[in-house]
This record gives sequence, structure tokens and C-alpha cells, in this order.
Amino acid sequence: MFILDDILMAPLKGILFIGKKINEVIEKETSDEGSIKERLMALQLKFEMDEIDEEEYDKREEELLNLLENIRAEKLNKQ
Repeated sequence: MFILDDILMAPLKGILFIGKKINEVIEKETSDEGSIKERLMALQLKFEMDEIDEEEYDKREEELLNLLENIRAEKLNKQ
């Protein structure tokens, strides 16, 4: 009976595993200061190369700076 349960539950377990891995990647991406700083530099480069306008640059920069501020605040709260 347990073998049958394992076989029937395998697809669900696989989906849950994938979901957890995706969540881990997203959390790492949104909680890594280095990643945010890289995105800020890439954004600045796009602006300097006239790939985006000033309005778009300001909007995205503000979002990234807020994210960076939240990461730093979380780190302070953990200490």
C-alpha cells in the first residue's frame, strides 16, 4: 500500500519541490545586496546608453533603492 501511495503522490511531491526551489531563488535574488547593486549599475548603464528615458530610470531606481533599504533593515533586525 505504501508503494502505491508513493507512486500516486510523486507528481505532487515533485511540484512542491519545484515550488520550494523557485521560492528559494526568488528570496535569494530579492535579499542579496550584491544582486541589487548589480541591477542598479545595469540600470544606470541603460540610462547612459539612452536605452531608457529619465522617467523610467527614476522609477526603477527608486524601486531598487527601496528594496536595498528593506534588505538592510531586515539585516539590522536580525542582529
